[in-house]
Amino acid sequence: MTRLRAASPYLLAALLAVAGTTHLLRPGWYDGLVPPVLPGSARAWTLGSGVVELAVAALVAVRRTRRAGGLAAAALFVAVFPGNVWMAVEPGSVPRWAALARLPLQVPLVLWGLQVAGKLPSTARRG
Repeated sequence: MTRLRAASPYLLAALLAVAGTTHLLRPGWYDGLVPPVLPGSARAWTLGSGVVELAVAALVAVRRTRRAGGLAAAALFVAVFPGNVWMAVEPGSVPRWAALARLPLQVPLVLWGLQVAGKLPSTARRG
């Protein structure tokens, strides 16, 4: 469990880096998931969120900025939740079951960011 705890920030950084990279390399996959009530183009939101995900990944990966990065990751996961709700309501190219299954997954992601930031106790305890 100690190894997992030590690897946790790097795993979160990797998840964010992969998500950010796919937003930039395959923006068409994500454009339809942007709620139309947001101002501007869906492509701008897709590309912007990819850049933010990469920046947060970098913050999480660096020990000196990890606390801020974990908090930023938690905030990012909260911020994208309306898009996930939109995806569940208007799934388009995403199967409805996948869109609905994604909604509760935001909770552990937010908690993961908070744990990496040191705002939650680790679940691993020495006995």
